[in-house]
Amino acid sequence: MDKFMQAAITEAQQGLAEGGVPIGSVLVYQGKIIGRGHNRRVQQGSPILHGEMDALENAGRQPAHVYRECTIYTTLSPCCMCSGAIELYGIPRVVVGENKTFMGAEERLRQAGVEVVVLQDQTCIELMETFIDRHPELWNEDIGE
Repeated sequence: MDKFMQAAITEAQQGLAEGGVPIGSVLVYQGKIIGRGHNRRVQQGSPILHGEMDALENAGRQPAHVYRECTIYTTLSPCCMCSGAIELYGIPRVVVGENKTFMGAEERLRQAGVEVVVLQDQTCIELMETFIDRHPELWNEDIGE
């Protein structure tokens, strides 16, 4: 498995261990992780700390050219908010662990010229399927249903 997706999965597992939604993400620039994060909406009482947003936050302020050379890895297909941030900062490539349990705004990203690679990784799928089965109320709250 790709070491960067594995790092995103580790973030997702950390989020689950903290009582949150198991979605993780890492931002990679020139072969190095510059930001990592996981969904901390439950832990922080935040409406916006999805995995991708947390990774971007933890990367800190970056010059525009850095974002334009990054790849963001995320264990779950990015929602419209996270996809909007990816588009806003000009991140050209997104590697998605899975989109079976949730189909985010991948088409929006593709229309914006972002390369979207979907792995359908079994670990990512099992993390989300198990979480959704055990915590449907948290999942439905997080995705707005």
